[in-house]
Amino acid sequence: MSYVEVPGAKVPIRMWTDPSAVEDGAMRQLQNVATLPWIKGLAVMPDVHYGKGATVGSVIAMHGAVCPAAVGVDIGCGMSAVKTSLTANDLPGDLSRLRSKIEQAIPVGRGMHDDVVDPGRLHGLPTAGWDDFWSRFDGVAEAVRFRRDRAAKQMGTLGGGNHFVELCIDESGSVWLMLHSGSRNIGKELAEYHIGQAQKLPHNQGLVDRDLAVFVADTPQMAAYRNDLFWAQEYAKHNRAIMMALFQDVVRKEFKKAKVTFEPVISCHHNYVAEERYDGMDLLVTRKGAIRAGSGEFGIIPGSMGTGSYIVKGLGNEASFNSASHGAGRKMSRSAAKRRFTTRDLEDQTRGVECRKDSGVVDEIPGAYKPIEQVIDQQRDLVQVVAKLKQVVCVKG
Repeated sequence: MSYVEVPGAKVPIRMWTDPSAVEDGAMRQLQNVATLPWIKGLAVMPDVHYGKGATVGSVIAMHGAVCPAAVGVDIGCGMSAVKTSLTANDLPGDLSRLRSKIEQAIPVGRGMHDDVVDPGRLHGLPTAGWDDFWSRFDGVAEAVRFRRDRAAKQMGTLGGGNHFVELCIDESGSVWLMLHSGSRNIGKELAEYHIGQAQKLPHNQGLVDRDLAVFVADTPQMAAYRNDLFWAQEYAKHNRAIMMALFQDVVRKEFKKAKVTFEPVISCHHNYVAEERYDGMDLLVTRKGAIRAGSGEFGIIPGSMGTGSYIVKGLGNEASFNSASHGAGRKMSRSAAKRRFTTRDLEDQTRGVECRKDSGVVDEIPGAYKPIEQVIDQQRDLVQVVAKLKQVVCVKG
């Protein structure tokens, strides 16, 4: 579909979904965003749903301002995927050992490594700039600097919620490795600190929603936020790179005879800010639950833990600010999913997938998400499908 335009106070709201299908809370959030004085455009992806602070699946383009809550608290959250030389025929019938090995290599939930992972010991992982990256930690907000040791040990860990590590098979039988994670606790604490700082500023006192508090250009608060934001986005990127390297090591060891090789890793943020230029104007584009889909750029749009995922290539549609959805998108809250579904439902909906099937992940059940095929179909003018994947192993926190 092409987009549907809904009137907004300062800018129209371009929606790649049926506006009537969007829940009232999310639509109110979008209308509130459209009132911001600094806004220059608002695009809404087909996986849109209500989110804390700002709507998930929204792309907000502003001039001279950025809203930290519209980035989300998991700064730099995103996806990585890589195609391997393995095929489905190389996989054993019982995948429980492989899942166990992945869980041993990559801490999940609130876990962290016992010792800081040395990227120099990981196969094929570039280490250039690593020391410079960590030296810049001394320049982030003083309120979180005491977290340095924890941040270092959480580098290369998954987290919980909707984060995952998966082994997938595409329609031609090729095996892929895929994972989803962000900037862990340090990103969350930086985000919460800056959201609190923004809400105290005088220019934000008259906003219709205090969660939409912004930093404006040429102020010390904006400079401090940009510094910490871009550092956290880099942390998230390094975090995924280390996890992917650890995952590749597991696969190499488990399939020694196959002498596994890997294609270049595809990686993309979907909770972040980028400086981009549209209509001759330099804008700060915030994507919360959206990926960049510039012409020819590869992206990853996952489904849920029992459905397919897609490798896509962007079509460079400027109406969406060169964006596409970040996944299927929830159709019900976590609490609603826990009320509605049982572990038996989870077992049924994840049949054929080696994964957790206990009450701790019922809120991640496929039935709590929108159908991924429908979400992909609604953005055919934003992305082209390169490969469809189906997971056979899914590791959750």
